[in-house]
Amino acid sequence: MRPTYTSKFPELGFYGLPGHTRTPRDLLKQVVDAERLGIGNVMLSERADYKEIAAICGASAAVTESIYIGTSGTNLNTRHPVITASMGSTLNSLSEGRFALGLAKGFNLRWRAMALPYPTYAREAEFISLLRRLWQGEAVTGHKGELGEFAALNLAPYVQEDIPILYVGFGPGSLFEAGKIYDGAHLHTFMSDQALSDAVQQFHKGEAAAGKPPNGKLWSVLATACDVSEEKYLKMIIARLATYLQIPGYGDMLVRINGWDPDVLAAFRSHEAVKSIPGAIDSVASTSQVAAIADLIPESWRPAAVGNAKTCAQRWLDQFNAGADGIIIHASTPEEFAPVLAEYEKIRPAHLFEGRSNRPA
Repeated sequence: MRPTYTSKFPELGFYGLPGHTRTPRDLLKQVVDAERLGIGNVMLSERADYKEIAAICGASAAVTESIYIGTSGTNLNTRHPVITASMGSTLNSLSEGRFALGLAKGFNLRWRAMALPYPTYAREAEFISLLRRLWQGEAVTGHKGELGEFAALNLAPYVQEDIPILYVGFGPGSLFEAGKIYDGAHLHTFMSDQALSDAVQQFHKGEAAAGKPPNGKLWSVLATACDVSEEKYLKMIIARLATYLQIPGYGDMLVRINGWDPDVLAAFRSHEAVKSIPGAIDSVASTSQVAAIADLIPESWRPAAVGNAKTCAQRWLDQFNAGADGIIIHASTPEEFAPVLAEYEKIRPAHLFEGRSNRPA
């Protein structure tokens, strides 16, 4: 039996390597710093340049002892079910039971470009069912379903892994369906408190529809920029938000769930300051280009923790008041958000987290 891991702040996670990076080794210091501060989880997103998810999760496991390590997320349609299952069983064993699999659906434009099928709800449910069976050492033979036909799927009969699976997304319909099959969910940066509350309710409605108790943990993702320069603010908040808004479908959903004006989004996308960027804004835009883009994004479109440490800590607390079970601190490294953590400890509603472990779902 593997140990139960409990840190000082099991309700807090952080995004390792937030956004774009060309130096993935930076993650090693980040996870060590976070563990020392008592953070319960590190969440890792995937990009095709220098953020291959299995590699950075394995590196995190090698230098830590108690922090949970989760993908937030990877995609269920980019790997064969056996390959994803093997990744999970290996990382969970390597970390001695500290791995959580977060799965995202992605967006159709990308899948068409890669000639991959879109992960429909049916394909999603089937994929997750297969993972859970494979992690219990089951050999699946003669499978026919939404994912195709498989003569034989198996890891090994001695594999026994209990790995939480979390949905990574924010659409109301997707969260409802996710509640039926997932153990919890990571939401999205730049969601208003009302949008966060609505998302929590949608997931729990899905649990109820599937006859499940409302036990799934819902994680708010909150960009945090404490006492930063204008240049850092542009990088941490504006460039990140602008990159989401760039993406067809993706940015539209963020606007819709927040009740923002779609005409403002259309004006943003058609502006030359945005159209002239040859790629993701947070990856390739200069500081001056991001400064020009900032003028196109209303202040009300920037729900985040920004200001001094005390102000940021209060914004963290707001997430729990809006219904979140945990917070994933985005944009900042542990070194950068440490002052906020000190202020948060003073107002932390400790009674909400009594008996809680680092397991994120």
